[in-house]
Amino acid sequence: MDHLIEELEQRNQEYRLGGGAKRIEREHAKGKLTARERLDYLFDKDTFIEVGLLTDHTCRDFGLENQHMPGDGVVTGYGQVDGRKVFAFAQDATVMGGSLGDMHSQKICTIMDLAVKAGAPIVGINDSAGARVQEGAGGLAGYGLIFRRNVNASGVVPQISVIMGNCAGGAVYSPAMTDFVFMVKKTSYMFITGPKVIMSVTGEDVTMEKLGGARIHTKISGNCDLATEDDKECLDQVKRLLSYLPSNSKSQPPRLAMWTPHYDKEIQNIIPDDRKKFFDVRQVIERLVDKGDFMEIKALYAPNVVVGFGRIDGRAVGVVANQSRHLGGALDSDASDKAARFVRTCDAFNIPLVNLVDVPGYLPGVKHEYSGIIRHGAKMIYAYSEATVPKITIILRKAYGGAYQAMCSKQLGADQVWAWPSAEVAVMGAEGAVDIVYAKGIAKADDPETARQDKIDEYRKKFANPYDVAKKLHVDAVILPGDTRPYLMRALEALEDKQEPKPWRKHGNVPL
Repeated sequence: MDHLIEELEQRNQEYRLGGGAKRIEREHAKGKLTARERLDYLFDKDTFIEVGLLTDHTCRDFGLENQHMPGDGVVTGYGQVDGRKVFAFAQDATVMGGSLGDMHSQKICTIMDLAVKAGAPIVGINDSAGARVQEGAGGLAGYGLIFRRNVNASGVVPQISVIMGNCAGGAVYSPAMTDFVFMVKKTSYMFITGPKVIMSVTGEDVTMEKLGGARIHTKISGNCDLATEDDKECLDQVKRLLSYLPSNSKSQPPRLAMWTPHYDKEIQNIIPDDRKKFFDVRQVIERLVDKGDFMEIKALYAPNVVVGFGRIDGRAVGVVANQSRHLGGALDSDASDKAARFVRTCDAFNIPLVNLVDVPGYLPGVKHEYSGIIRHGAKMIYAYSEATVPKITIILRKAYGGAYQAMCSKQLGADQVWAWPSAEVAVMGAEGAVDIVYAKGIAKADDPETARQDKIDEYRKKFANPYDVAKKLHVDAVILPGDTRPYLMRALEALEDKQEPKPWRKHGNVPL
C-alpha cells in the first residue's frame, strides 16, 4: 500500500504541473495566472475538490499517441466561494494551448451536470486555442455538448464566463449563452474568426485587441459585462457578483443584515431645477443602496441606461435606470437589449427590480428605425411584463410616451409606482404636444409665438407634475425624494413572499 500511495502522489503531482514549469513561466510572463492558480484564488482555502485530475487525451493520430496531456487541458471541480457551493472549470493554456478535445469537453460537461444536480452556480474560465484540430469533428461535437448544457442550465443555476486568454471560433457561443461574461484587459480576446483569417478572406488588417479585446466587447459589441486590469481583480469581481446571486432559481439571494431607514435631504439636490439639464443617475442609485455599494453591469455599453446590483436593507436588488447624461436618457435598440436581458436574468434568479425613470422617449430617426428599434424595444416590454419578481418603479423626472411604459409602468405589472414631485408623465414633451394639438390655432393667432408659449405653459401646468396620474392611480404615491430609501425598504419587505402565477406555456419562457 505504501508503494501504491507513493505512486499515486507522484502521478497527482505530475498532472498538477500541467504543461510543465517552462510553460507556466511563459503564462506568468504574459501577466496571467495558470488555471490552477485561478481556481485557488477563486475558491475558499482548502475547499476545492478536483474532478478528473488523471484524465488524458484519447487521440491516436498525428503523433499525439506518444504525447502526454495532463488533465487534457482543463481543470474541473467544486468547492466553496465565501462559504457557498460553486462548481467551476478552468482551461489550462499550458497543455496543448488549452485546446478542446473529446476528454476535455467530457470533463466540462460532467462538472456542468453536477452543478445543475446540486443547484449551484457554474464559473467557466476560458483560455483556449479552440477545437483541437488533430481530433477532427470530435472537438466540434464537444462544443455542441457544452452548448446544450448551457441551454439546459439557463435560468436554473447562475452561469458566469470568465475570459482569461483566447476564446475563438465556436467556443465563443458558450460564454454568449451564459448569464455574465467577464474579461481581462490586454490578455483576453473573443472573436469568431481571427485576424489571419479575416486578412485572407476580406483583406482587412486588424489586431487581436481591436478585433476582440476587452474594450471592444465592453463598449461596442456589448458581449462583455465587466473588464478588469488583471486576473485577480477579475476573480474578485466574480466573487462580488456571486454574492448578489442565489445558488439556483428555487432559492433566494443571500441577505445581509442592514436597517438604516432615514430621511435623506441631500438626494433631492441631485435633480437640476432646469428640466433640460442632465444629471448622473448613479448618484441617486448610490444614495438608495446600502453603503452606496452598486455593482454596475455593462457600464460602457449603451450608457443611456444603467443596470446593476445593489442591496437595500440587506436584500439584493437589480436596478434599471435611465441615464440623462447619455442621449438624454432616451431608449434605443442597444439600451433596450441591455435592459431586457438584465431584467430577465433578475427574474430568473428571484432578484427584485427597482426602476428609476427619467425617459424622454425612444430615439427618433431613420438610423434607429432601420436598427430594428421596434423589435428591440418590444423585448424590454416583454421582459418586464413576464417578470414575476417584486417590481418597484420610481419616476424621478420625465416619463414620456411608450418609453415610460417600457420602463415598467403600472400597466406592465409594476407592484408599486411612486413619483417624486419633479415627475412629468405625458405622451410627449410640452413643445411637441403643443405643435400637434394646437397647430391650427397657433397659426391663426395674431402673435403665434406668444400663443405657442402660452399653450406650452398650459400643457406643463397640467402634465409637468405627477398629480394628474396620481388621481387615476397610475401612480400609487407621490413621495418626497428623501423618503425613497425607507419606502423601498418597507415595500421590499411587504413583497418578499409575492406570488404571481402565469399561464402555462411549454418550456416556460419564450426566447426573444
